[in-house]
Amino acid sequence: MANTKSAIKRIRRISRQTAVNKIRKSKFKNVIKKMNLLLDSKKKKEALSFLPKFNSEVMKIAKTGIVKKQNASRNISRITRKINAL
Repeated sequence: MANTKSAIKRIRRISRQTAVNKIRKSKFKNVIKKMNLLLDSKKKKEALSFLPKFNSEVMKIAKTGIVKKQNASRNISRITRKINAL
């Protein structure tokens, strides 16, 4: 257990930040699931209209360091290729 004032403050800060990170990670997973659902149901028009929001959300999350930028870019690239293949 933390026994200094600064260590106690850090524990509080870390717990708040962990909650924020979980929300961001969840957003990342949900946006990918939503896009994959559109692709599986062969809705190209909806997928194309959702693509800018998808890119924005994924890169916003990558910018904060929840996932690496390369991971985000790879996901965007694969999704874009799937849309073009429809």
